[in-house]
Amino acid sequence: MILLRSLVFYLLLTLTTLVLGVAIILTEWWIPSRWSGRLGNLWGSVNLSLLKAVCGLDYHIQGLENLPGTGAVVAANHQSAWETIALRGLLPARQTWVLKRELLMIPIFGWALWVSKAIVVDRKSGPKSLKKLVKEGIRRLEEGRLVVIFPEGTRVPPGEQRKYGAGAGLLAGSSGCPVIPVAHNAGVFWARRGLKKYPGTIDVVFGPPILTQGLKAVAVTRKVEEWIKGRTEQMPHRRDSS
Repeated sequence: MILLRSLVFYLLLTLTTLVLGVAIILTEWWIPSRWSGRLGNLWGSVNLSLLKAVCGLDYHIQGLENLPGTGAVVAANHQSAWETIALRGLLPARQTWVLKRELLMIPIFGWALWVSKAIVVDRKSGPKSLKKLVKEGIRRLEEGRLVVIFPEGTRVPPGEQRKYGAGAGLLAGSSGCPVIPVAHNAGVFWARRGLKKYPGTIDVVFGPPILTQGLKAVAVTRKVEEWIKGRTEQMPHRRDSS
């Protein structure tokens, strides 16, 4: 039954991505406005509702009041695809995502990301990609956007750890903008590889702003990593088998 529900959700996710993805592309190309961001939020919130209705997968949020709304770096741990849906739906509409180039190759979804002012990095280019991230990221922050980044760079299963990249700390330190750390345990219910979406409640915590003025990138990265890892360690790493 869990597999069947998961497949139904994937079908609905595909449909919402096609419909709203095309709407975002057309909106940005023909009548650029804040509507594309609102459509992105709609995509996220609709699919969160579908997850709850179809798969019984809900979420519980703490600390949403810590979001400044504009001009901040949002750094979250990365365990599954859930957080890409959730953050798109939960954060204010004016968002810019830092993402790998390969995602742009996905029809409709990747094109919608591209026209939504995403910052595309090539992880193989090393220092060059960091320079691009800082340059474009500062421009987006000055526009009053939230820049969303996953410092781990890839999905990491619950209970495991991976060294954080310097991107979020470097951007925040260079711009002087705060970092909003986000911790969750989505991977407990939605594995990074696998079709099944298990019922339950994902814990999500938005931390207090980490002020970065006067701090070097290494210090910012360390503060972000310590906060996120500290909170995720307090969250369940396994589903309740009862």
